[in-house]
Amino acid sequence: MRILLAGGGTAGHINPALAIANYAVSKDKNTKILFVGTKRGLESTLVPEAGYDIKYVNVQGLSKKLTLDNIKSFYNMVTAKGKCKKIIKEFRPDVVVGTGGYVCAPAVMAANSLDIPTLIHEQNVFPGSAIKLLSKKSTVTAISFDDSRAYLKDAKNILFTGNPIRPEILSCNREKARQSYGITNEKLVLIFGGSLGADAINSVALEYIKSLSVSDGVRVLFATGQRNYDDVINKAKSMKLENLPFAQIVPYIHNMDEAMNAADVAVCRSGAITVSELCALSKPAIFVPSPNVTNNHQEYNARALSDSGAAITILEKDFNFVSLKTALNSILTDDSKLEQMQIQSSKVGTTSALNIIHSTLTELAKN
Repeated sequence: MRILLAGGGTAGHINPALAIANYAVSKDKNTKILFVGTKRGLESTLVPEAGYDIKYVNVQGLSKKLTLDNIKSFYNMVTAKGKCKKIIKEFRPDVVVGTGGYVCAPAVMAANSLDIPTLIHEQNVFPGSAIKLLSKKSTVTAISFDDSRAYLKDAKNILFTGNPIRPEILSCNREKARQSYGITNEKLVLIFGGSLGADAINSVALEYIKSLSVSDGVRVLFATGQRNYDDVINKAKSMKLENLPFAQIVPYIHNMDEAMNAADVAVCRSGAITVSELCALSKPAIFVPSPNVTNNHQEYNARALSDSGAAITILEKDFNFVSLKTALNSILTDDSKLEQMQIQSSKVGTTSALNIIHSTLTELAKN
């Protein structure tokens, strides 16, 4: 099978595409893969590092206002679609996959115009503008949350797949993971704000740690983000929080597979992949959606879980020591609630996304 994948800008769009590519190659070593991306996006480094070829086009987002920049963007979009047609004719894919981002649009539009089967994948509850547009003509629109159906009413064909989950997450053993952190009967709270960290989460996390004592039976693993680590450590020292036996403060968690498996509850942002990985492991969460994302999609992701009882959503404007302590205590001191949240989380999550997507691509390639 020959697969052309287009997705870019952020890791949230690129990593699912890479996961799909890796899974396809693992199923059949004769699978041929080609990516389409931009030189500005993270795909320009992540895709070559993964060992795949990539072709570049120049494209950027369109706004609804008539400006000189938007006229230029429209011109680049038309030009990029033409270049994608050329790439498709040269590569001759059996199917084209789009995982979001601006570069997804010209590649999938080109494939649709050439009658090449297409599958587009939306990672978030609230679809991005590219996915919304493309869903009208794409062969299959794959969604990661069932709530997305309400926002894709014009889609030609919707298929629930879930988000691709890294195999390492699923293969990690919880007991061994907890042993690696020296945890026995304590409850582990995992706090992180993404690879860069989140100031709003960091300051409140220190206050929460300060409120704890060994007798609470709670352990905290807190990742500050690389850029914030020195500031957080200096503040922790001023609060006399360094070297506490029940709290570990690190700049970044390299073994997130172990950390998530070992945790009893997570406090974090609600990016699509983070949400899906926590659900795949049936982990309750307290989500603090980032307010600085397109279409406020993190809040939609968080609400999808909190509405089902799998999580608690606290908006950043309402996130403080009291709201965090209250939310965590409601979970950590009530085993029946913790268990119920685990059950609800498992209902939202799925671990078979890659298998479903690959099976669908195989069927599309036959037609």
